[in-house]
Amino acid sequence: MGSKGIFLLLLLGTLSAYYVYLPIPDEIEERWKLMATDCFFRSLSHLAELSELLGLKDYMGVMMFITFVEEVVPVSDEHVRVTMEVFDGVEVVVYEPGQQGGNGELKRAVVYLHGGGWCLGSARMGPYDLLARQMVSELNAVVVSVEYRRAPEHHFPVPFEDVYRVVKHFLQAEVLAQYSVDPGRIAVSGDSAGGNLAAAVAQQLEQDPEQKVTLKAQALLYPVLQALDLNTPSYQQNRDMPILPKTLMVRFWSQYFTRDQALFRAMMANSHNSLESAGLLKFVNWSALLPESLHGPYEYSAPVAGSSDPSRAAAAIADPRASPLLAPDSALRPLPKTYVLTGEYDVLRDDGFMYVTRLQRAGVDVTHEHYAAGFHGALMFTVWPTDFAIGHRMMDNYIHWLKQNL
Repeated sequence: MGSKGIFLLLLLGTLSAYYVYLPIPDEIEERWKLMATDCFFRSLSHLAELSELLGLKDYMGVMMFITFVEEVVPVSDEHVRVTMEVFDGVEVVVYEPGQQGGNGELKRAVVYLHGGGWCLGSARMGPYDLLARQMVSELNAVVVSVEYRRAPEHHFPVPFEDVYRVVKHFLQAEVLAQYSVDPGRIAVSGDSAGGNLAAAVAQQLEQDPEQKVTLKAQALLYPVLQALDLNTPSYQQNRDMPILPKTLMVRFWSQYFTRDQALFRAMMANSHNSLESAGLLKFVNWSALLPESLHGPYEYSAPVAGSSDPSRAAAAIADPRASPLLAPDSALRPLPKTYVLTGEYDVLRDDGFMYVTRLQRAGVDVTHEHYAAGFHGALMFTVWPTDFAIGHRMMDNYIHWLKQNL
């Protein structure tokens, strides 16, 4: 090989290393594995942006590749029985204990809502299949994993309405009896956008006068809980962190509400609040709701509020079904025992902390597990080749909490 060939190889290697390398805090374990994993995510994101710019396929359509590549066909085995069902028009995957768990006793149940920014993800992805099987085996529980419709094809409140219908259907006495579920030992849970949906469902159930069976617990894993202030300390500190940089989270939020790119640009500038939503900013005032240790070098500045906006998106931004952190104290007090998981290196860290503060002030029994080396989506990285030790620890601790509290 000539000197030119060697030079080109060195140049290619240097450029590749520059692209893969991303400054990551020393506290994070398996840093190079995370860099390599994030390199794939960033590459796909750049391809999605180019595809959308050229008018070939929209951004989320390209990003769905992540969902497709991780999809599996959930099948039964000697330990877990798996069936595909439809609850009130919504597809679900139901996991039940196999013959060894069928001892006639009433079981716990968990309704699980997958993450993916309301736009991506599926109950049939490998990591969710693994998580459901672990819960069935370790808790002797029935797990209902919901395949709700996704944005941007189906904007808010469609995903919420889908999961709410599933939960209402499952909580009927005859359905619980069909699956041998103890009506006093049911939880709703989810990660990221699924945590958002779980929190919203828990609030709405408590406000439903016709609902007889209530939840014993809610478990929210690095949940996204508010769209009013997208410049909290964690949004600023972690704006370029893998796996969820600020631009992607803002894109998820905007496409949950509308395809109008104007909302995305306004949200990036944190200037998207109308007079209607501005009246709720007290519920997301991080200067009052976060521990001092999380304020860092950042100074609180209330988001700019524009004029009155009658648009559908403006109404959605102020809706607690989209932003559970906006619920008044009266809607928080009756909530069941709660588990909240947060990670230090996650733009959504402060959403979880603020919700914990508000729930505790409302008298709710809350367990808050914060991972000082945690990053967003870690619980999804439990399957080779992107299996991380912290993801397995999160899953083990989460299931342990359910075992002790459900």
